[in-house]
Amino acid sequence: MTIPILETSKICQQVIAEVEKAVVGKRRLLETLMAAVLAGGHVLLEDYPGLGKTLIARSFAAVLGLDFKRIQFTPDLLPGDITGGYVFNRSQDRFELRRGPVFTHLLLADEINRASPKTQSALLEAMQEGQVTLEGETLPLPEPFLVLATQNPIEYEGTFPLPEAQLDRFMLKLTVGYPGLEEEREILHRRHLRRQDEVALAVIASPALILEMRQTVEAVHVDPDLEMYIARIVQETRAERHVAVGASPRASLAFLKMARAQAALEGRDYILPDDIKRFAEPVLSHRLILQPEFWLTRHVAENVIADVFARVPVPVLKV
Repeated sequence: MTIPILETSKICQQVIAEVEKAVVGKRRLLETLMAAVLAGGHVLLEDYPGLGKTLIARSFAAVLGLDFKRIQFTPDLLPGDITGGYVFNRSQDRFELRRGPVFTHLLLADEINRASPKTQSALLEAMQEGQVTLEGETLPLPEPFLVLATQNPIEYEGTFPLPEAQLDRFMLKLTVGYPGLEEEREILHRRHLRRQDEVALAVIASPALILEMRQTVEAVHVDPDLEMYIARIVQETRAERHVAVGASPRASLAFLKMARAQAALEGRDYILPDDIKRFAEPVLSHRLILQPEFWLTRHVAENVIADVFARVPVPVLKV
């Protein structure tokens, strides 16, 4: 069953409006996360502590009607703490499978770079294949399955940088940002009126509805000239002198999926060049491996992305 594109847009706007009851002043971020849900992509949130990353994840899970689990990544966390494993049951005299927190719809991987590379890699198969292999047995994860991971951009002591293979599996890398003066005052005002920390949120969607909306997104038209536009953008990142390793084909697919999701969010059954430009930094910034001499220079990746989009001509679509 496919939901009409305008109905999909209406449901998404209702979800965002409901989440905004808990998250103040982050409309564009919430729209991007909603588009990622439609596109079926995992998201890496890199920002300072206390900006509401966990609140955003919990709020989306509640409004979308999804199961939610949170893992606090620490250096002593083991792969089995994520995936689960087989435990011997003495009363039954047999091994039983105990599923780990990865068996959920929306998994919050908090401070993911604090765990060892071995533990981080426990998420690779889940993120790419939507399944977990334990003792040779392949177990499917619930659908939809989304990973929302966080990391602190300023505190590197005791952390393990995410390997490129894992970074590439995140469709987007986003920041939350500090609220403005009026937004922060609104946060205080709402908390004063509620008289409690928890925000009551209505359930707008369900796992089945999300899967149906994803089928609607798959039907969004993409002009061949825009396909070439995406390909040229990603190809250009590989020719940049500041870049050692450019974006992979996963970046091209991320542009395609996110552009279609954004079009559906806005009630259109076709994508525009602006739908691609909107996700320039979220799709590319974490996928570009810079030359060593630029590792400590700020804003190099952002400048490279801006230069790439300035060089590649925007196609003129035929009406």
